[in-house]
Amino acid sequence: MNISASDFFRAKLQCEIDVMEVAESRSGSLVVVDTRRQSSWDHGHIPGAVHIPTAQIPALALELVPQGSQVVVYSWGPGCNGSTFAALAFAELGYSVKEMIGGIEYWIRNGLPVETAAGTVPSTPDPLVTAPTSH
Repeated sequence: MNISASDFFRAKLQCEIDVMEVAESRSGSLVVVDTRRQSSWDHGHIPGAVHIPTAQIPALALELVPQGSQVVVYSWGPGCNGSTFAALAFAELGYSVKEMIGGIEYWIRNGLPVETAAGTVPSTPDPLVTAPTSH
């Protein structure tokens, strides 16, 4: 099947979301799902995220994520395709799903907070990723 570049990128944009769009989304409009293993979740995750490791999505999604939700999945970052497998699993269950590009790595590099056992902790923005804000 041949598709045009514009059709490809239009379709790609329907399946992806960036970290700042997730961070700036209206509260309750997205169900953010961390698809990493337990030790990674324990190390730190996006505040308010639901934890469902990729392999457990078929068994746990319907129990933990209301049908009809706009789901956003993430994993480590650009070097990991775990969230792609997770997005496929949610899509096959009939959910509207997007993959958060950059994963938690770019969430942190953009200076966004992370939740740990000690509570929510701020991140330091990476100046190569996030332009400084003027005051």
